[in-house]
Amino acid sequence: MIKIPPQKIKELLTEEGLISNADFDNLMIETERMGQNINDVLISRGIITNDYLYNLFSKYYGVERSNLVSREIKEESLRRLSENLARQKRVIIFDEENGTFSVAMEDPTDLTIIEFLKNHLNANIKPYLATGDDLDKGFAIYGRQFAQDFKKLIEENIKASLVQKAKTVEESAQAVPIVALIDNLISYAISLRASDIHIEIFDDGILVRFRIDGVLQEIVKIPKEVHSPIAARTKLLSGLKIDEHQKPQDGRFRYKVGLDLIDIRVSTIPTFYGEKIEMRLLPSTQKPLSLRELGMIESMERVIRENIKKTYGMILITGPTGSGKTTTLYSILNILNRPEVNIVTVEDPIEYDMKYINQTQINPLAGITFANGLRAILRQDPNIIMVGEIRDEETAEIGVHSALTGHLLLSSLHTNDAVTAIPRLVDMKIAPFLVAAVLNLVLAQRLVRKICLHCIESYIPSNDLITSLKRQLKELNISADIKPSKTLYRGRGCINCNNSGYSGRLGIFEILDVGEEVRKEIINPNFSLDVIISLAKGKGMVTMFEDGLRKAELGVTTIEEVLRVIRE
Repeated sequence: MIKIPPQKIKELLTEEGLISNADFDNLMIETERMGQNINDVLISRGIITNDYLYNLFSKYYGVERSNLVSREIKEESLRRLSENLARQKRVIIFDEENGTFSVAMEDPTDLTIIEFLKNHLNANIKPYLATGDDLDKGFAIYGRQFAQDFKKLIEENIKASLVQKAKTVEESAQAVPIVALIDNLISYAISLRASDIHIEIFDDGILVRFRIDGVLQEIVKIPKEVHSPIAARTKLLSGLKIDEHQKPQDGRFRYKVGLDLIDIRVSTIPTFYGEKIEMRLLPSTQKPLSLRELGMIESMERVIRENIKKTYGMILITGPTGSGKTTTLYSILNILNRPEVNIVTVEDPIEYDMKYINQTQINPLAGITFANGLRAILRQDPNIIMVGEIRDEETAEIGVHSALTGHLLLSSLHTNDAVTAIPRLVDMKIAPFLVAAVLNLVLAQRLVRKICLHCIESYIPSNDLITSLKRQLKELNISADIKPSKTLYRGRGCINCNNSGYSGRLGIFEILDVGEEVRKEIINPNFSLDVIISLAKGKGMVTMFEDGLRKAELGVTTIEEVLRVIRE
């Protein structure tokens, strides 16, 4: 990525009054200690935004931003460079005029790449500064052609694998058609920004589904005859036992796309017709996001930052599976990661490798559970503890006592909203007076799909739509006023979002800041959730729906999407 000398960034930011000289110097010391980039740290701490950073780059180097999100990409120009080269060099050719190619580049100051493109294309190059979203739009156009060829490739590989006679399952797993089949599935999933690949076997064949922006989509059906070599190939890649079919297995492997590495977590489980395979795709270079990048509004971010300054107590992140709880926990840990504190975690699995944080992986076979891991952590002189999830009474009890004895404990819990974390802890046999004593903050969240910026449009909702939305709100016991004249937003659907109208996700949140009034109500023999909610709203709590509605009004997501995830 393009860089500005830290001293110059310091000058630019101090001139704007965004940070003091002393604070920037302290941040640089911390950045060097953690081996991070000063730009990433500035964004994660909320000092600047990603967009502001790119404007700084553009101004400093005198290079125009490509803004491909709102600019047309000429496909004939784009295809002058192969997708493999484009990904490898991190460039997109988006226009051509008078023998000069306009090229969006991750680093427009890289003279080596510019010279390479000049020679490769035998033309002049005009570099532009590209963001990750700009490059993704270009890669999506490449992906469209791949999508057209995908089923044909799959059919060819299946025919070849059925014809080929292999002596053993191991030989089948390493046969060229099966290797190509798995490679094509993974490549296609990555091109569609899928987070998961599901390979499911039924009586009439194999169904492949991808989870894209949190929603499962059917991709292709495959004859069941190739299930055995597909399962064997996946197990071979992830280090699992090929001859074990009756027990669940977990493994992982790494897949390379251009210069990017993708960590793939594999899970197999026996079903009625055979083994189901699930692959979770995780970029190996993934870094913790800032709270603002997660989608958090300023007032919520302020409440979190105030609570993580406390030296003891419990902070819980709640929501269903797949709602982004772990990502939020890592973002908070990234803020807390300082030289003067010892941070230890116990996780299942470790999704981000964080420098100077001691991370422990759950391993039931070795006797490391959340409860046992937490006991061991307490003997490691920690200041801050992160437990991936509170799943049982034992973990809850040890966690509460940890928070009582001078430790700040962060964890996640499965509840529908913030306030129901309180009765959930009581159900886990934690006495109400202990819950009141240790609980500092509960953050509930969901992930909503963002409207695709390439095909966003405004519209006035019809009376039928308003009636339908009001009925759904009533069913969810939510009071909100949706007026017929109100302008809303949606995505028409285009090649960049696979015609879904959505691209990417962000969080909607609600925060219960546990103050004295709430603590008193928790230990009240006539404890009432309604009273807790009333007290919290009196202190300015914004519910998840209200946060989602605000984002829908701003054109970030749709009301239908907010209602969909609220029902989870």
